[in-house]
Amino acid sequence: QVQLVESGGGLVQAGGSLRITCTASGGTVSSSSMAWFRRAPGKPREFVGDINWKDGSTSYRNSLKGRFIISRDNAKNTGTLQMNSLKPEDTAVYYCAVTDSRDVYSYWGQGTQVTVSS
Repeated sequence: QVQLVESGGGLVQAGGSLRITCTASGGTVSSSSMAWFRRAPGKPREFVGDINWKDGSTSYRNSLKGRFIISRDNAKNTGTLQMNSLKPEDTAVYYCAVTDSRDVYSYWGQGTQVTVSS
């Protein structure tokens, strides 16, 4: 059973940067994908982006391309979401998730709050 623990996030002024990491334990993620999602107050959860753990290929929500960068460290079983030029509308709880053998995002982190002040 894969367990995901997120760290990072916090409060930042508009235009600033934050980094969130997601560390996997209890299982291998080498054949999985890791995705980031976010949920803003009063809004549905939305996809931020993902990374294929094997080849490192990434995809992003169109509106976030160029500002958000996803990477992974195979040796540390850690994924990272680097968020730049943050805007108040980026305020949300951010979650990482990893796919299981059926390619379903079955494993989720606890979520971490990101607040961007104007």
